[in-house]
Amino acid sequence: MKMLQSLWIIFLLSTLLAQSPEAQADEPSRPLPLPGKTLTIAGRPAFLIPGKSGMQLSGKAWVWYAPTLPGLPGSAERWMFDHFVSRGISIAGIDAGESYGSPQGNEVYDQLYEYLMQQGFSPRPVMLGRSRGGLMTMSWAVSNPDRVAAFAGIYPVFNLASYPGLQRAAPAFELTADQLEGRLSEYNPVDRLQQLAARRVPLFAIHGDVDRVVPLELNSGLAADRYKEFSGSFELMIPPGQGHNMWNGFFECQELVEFVVRHSLRANAAGADESSQSKARE
Repeated sequence: MKMLQSLWIIFLLSTLLAQSPEAQADEPSRPLPLPGKTLTIAGRPAFLIPGKSGMQLSGKAWVWYAPTLPGLPGSAERWMFDHFVSRGISIAGIDAGESYGSPQGNEVYDQLYEYLMQQGFSPRPVMLGRSRGGLMTMSWAVSNPDRVAAFAGIYPVFNLASYPGLQRAAPAFELTADQLEGRLSEYNPVDRLQQLAARRVPLFAIHGDVDRVVPLELNSGLAADRYKEFSGSFELMIPPGQGHNMWNGFFECQELVEFVVRHSLRANAAGADESSQSKARE
């Protein structure tokens, strides 16, 4: 009997460990724009680029970048990543595949969040989404508004009906296109902004006015209009004559960097204060 009980305990412990978001062996094959660690979290490729030490009084500010896919983040992100790191801000991301902001993709994001909380990082990162990475980060943000300091995007997708389109997105949600259309208010970030506005989460986007892949008027423009209706703060920069391209102005945007740094450090300081107060009450 004792032998059976011991075997059962070992089985339970092994199951719990398999389900935990602990990082496993490094993934040496993923190149990064700056020195950092490549990890496997809950079976998914992930990365962490640490901010320079000595730049913060306490806590660990971080930026959550998406999409994390083969080749991304890439060299285009190096300039802004370098600015974040030099201010003591880390950058992290996890490969959720082409999840298009689905619940399954959000579950992968939950694993990265829990892992970084175990490492003592700030409980409120700034989300940074490039293109379809905006759809991923905003989908997680509107589902977790109390865990987000701010959002910044480079021609970000806010509207999955616009990109990738319902027919293409539906399988990621395990729905048909018609079923997904009937449940857009449940899944589409641009239809779920009110809860972020209620938490006073500031948003920023830089988006060209001739973008044919992720049209401005159906994504950042529509999101900005709706967010302001909820009295939310949305800074929108519209470089004229720019589309969905690799123009340096998208990736070397001083306003975006200043926005991210300001809100990342502010949230980190607030989290450190709350932690200190909590410890003082114990």
